[in-house]
Amino acid sequence: MSAAHRPWSPLFSPGSWPEASRVTALLRRETVGGGLLLIATVLALVWANSPWSPAYEGLRDATVGPRSLHLDLTLGTWAGDGLLAVFFFVAGLELKREFVAGDLRDPRRAALPVVAAVGGMAVPALLFSLVNLRTGDGALAGWAIPTATDIAFALAVLAVVGTHLPVALRTFLLTLAVVDDLLAITVIALFYTRELHPLFLLAALAPLVVFGLLVQRRVRSVWLLAPLALLTWGLVHASGVHATVAGVLLAFTVPVVRSAAAGGPDAGPGLAEHFEHRIRPLSAGVAVPVFAFFAAGVTVGGFSGLVSSLSDRVALGIVAGLVLGKTVGVLGSTYLMARFTRARLDSGLRWVDVTGLSVLAGIGFTVSLLIGELAYGTGSAREDHVKVGVLCGSVVAALLASVILRLRNRTYRRLAEVEQRDADGDGIPDVHQTGIPGA
Repeated sequence: MSAAHRPWSPLFSPGSWPEASRVTALLRRETVGGGLLLIATVLALVWANSPWSPAYEGLRDATVGPRSLHLDLTLGTWAGDGLLAVFFFVAGLELKREFVAGDLRDPRRAALPVVAAVGGMAVPALLFSLVNLRTGDGALAGWAIPTATDIAFALAVLAVVGTHLPVALRTFLLTLAVVDDLLAITVIALFYTRELHPLFLLAALAPLVVFGLLVQRRVRSVWLLAPLALLTWGLVHASGVHATVAGVLLAFTVPVVRSAAAGGPDAGPGLAEHFEHRIRPLSAGVAVPVFAFFAAGVTVGGFSGLVSSLSDRVALGIVAGLVLGKTVGVLGSTYLMARFTRARLDSGLRWVDVTGLSVLAGIGFTVSLLIGELAYGTGSAREDHVKVGVLCGSVVAALLASVILRLRNRTYRRLAEVEQRDADGDGIPDVHQTGIPGA
């Protein structure tokens, strides 16, 4: 078929039934994880602003680990360097699965979330830089803080307010957030590696390769794989590259399908699905909430303290990047794809749906806090201002997105009810709306 007669590729198409079912099951788990993340954040904020705040700081700054291996780290650092590696391992598994055996192995489907993720990172970074162009004192080091979307929070909000929204929107948000995570870890590795030790990085390849060979042979023994994963993590940490990169590298070695020579994606699931099933609860239920507990504890100091923090242009740049930059970046790149390529918005969706999703992508928490620590250093004068900016920007984005998506959810629910009544044979004319559950 010639290019001139090739059918238009819809943006945000519903995807295949297995993919929709998998995303629905994933959303249920992420809702629980998002709830735990919210509880951990509130607990940290309450404790850090209570009369017992010194106890919180003492716990966060307590040092544990062998000094001989240069792993005598604070509990807060262990949470950021260690537990988040588990989070990025799961994100890496999800990303590889999407591009190897998911709907996104089709380049036409993969192009949109990748372009939207890039736009959703570039515009916030540009906006932050413009706000802080003349701030000085190293403020521009935090340009990447508002670029990351928090997958757990965003999916939790969408699951709560979007019970009748099309599955296509949910699939897109999941994929955008996973690609966003990969881009974020790339930014961390390239721009926030302060001191590189190449020999340790090369040494990390040895256990990484052995780990990859074992999982390719479908070895599942935790007694073999866990020590190799820990050794890879330790060597990457010693190299100066942020240790969470090790999680992504390990995930990319895990096979998604049983055998590439046995029919590709139809050959059966590989170990990636097994590992994701086993490790995702640890990531969503332990790793991310514990990191949030140690990272989100900022002493605000009441309303005056909040105003003081937001008077810092770094905090203002973060809020502007998350709320305005993410919306313009994701929505703008999507519109440009529809305007200048053969892709078209799916017939069951409207641009207001895309707008709500773009605003929702402005919930930047876990990775944003991590980049803030790397940009300005733990215990720095700007650390609390960064946390206030991330929290305020994420809350504003969540509230605005909830209003937009809740209104759209009511529309889709009414249409679904009309179709259900017609299915019962009462004679009400059909209302065709692609992507509505039950349609």
